[in-house]
Amino acid sequence: MTSPNPLDQKLPLTVVMPVLNEQANLAGALESVQLASEIFVVDSGSTDATATLAKRYGARVFQFQYVPGGPKKKAWSLAHLPFSTDWALYLDGDERVTDSLWAEIRGVLKQTSCDGYYLDREFIFRGKPLRSYRPDWNLRLFRHDLASMEDLGMNHLSGTGDNEIHEHFVLSGQTGFLVSPLLHHDYRGIGPWVERHNKYATWEAHLYRRFRNEDAVLRLADLRNPISRNRLLRRIWVRLPGRPVLRFLIWYFGKRALLDGWCGLQYSFLMAWYEMIIGFKVTELNRMSIAEVATGERPHPPTYAASPR
Repeated sequence: MTSPNPLDQKLPLTVVMPVLNEQANLAGALESVQLASEIFVVDSGSTDATATLAKRYGARVFQFQYVPGGPKKKAWSLAHLPFSTDWALYLDGDERVTDSLWAEIRGVLKQTSCDGYYLDREFIFRGKPLRSYRPDWNLRLFRHDLASMEDLGMNHLSGTGDNEIHEHFVLSGQTGFLVSPLLHHDYRGIGPWVERHNKYATWEAHLYRRFRNEDAVLRLADLRNPISRNRLLRRIWVRLPGRPVLRFLIWYFGKRALLDGWCGLQYSFLMAWYEMIIGFKVTELNRMSIAEVATGERPHPPTYAASPR
């Protein structure tokens, strides 16, 4: 009798995937996480075959309905999912865990001095990995009982979706970094990318206004943590003029997107477009505030093409 390969044995790990209409991506994502002992898919009422696909790959599907002002999908999942393991790995529906990353995860689960790990992401854009996108550190692997979701007080905003956008997991414990990246590959094309970033821009516009009213205080501890460092840089960034042009220059030259060829140039233009849309929405919000002060009435908020679901 052939003895089982230890590399094929299930790991004491729960994979959590918050999704909405991910039929095009989900099969590849689920295939890549079959080494986990349990897989939870948190669905927002998908209208495609997302839930059916998830069950086919052995995942448990939980339906989530967002209540404005309440927790969004990731925060809700931490509080309500029936975890049977100590460790959780959070993935988007268009991400995949490679064999080399599994090898690292297996090692840290066996013997670790940390309670969570930051993962880098390799972004596949129009069929090509963008070197300019990395590093893109996110806290994704952690002891879920020590984790919480960053709360920026923006869960009430309409038009931004029911999943956290740029809020990050916060861990009350030691963190480390893994070397092998996640693969981030969305097969749905440019349309869903634009739709998502329209929602993101609405959220970012509100955040920009808040950061402009807060002091950008430099603390040494903020420079050591990638998330805190990013927040500090954001508070400086929102005060700069000509941000769409600056964003293009930062991506194309600063992040060396020029080495990614035509795809790098395209993505740099998309980043500039995204920054421009944020600016337009900030202007709309400022005009609403001025009108409210002048008339004493709250004007009807602008609506955007993005779905609030």
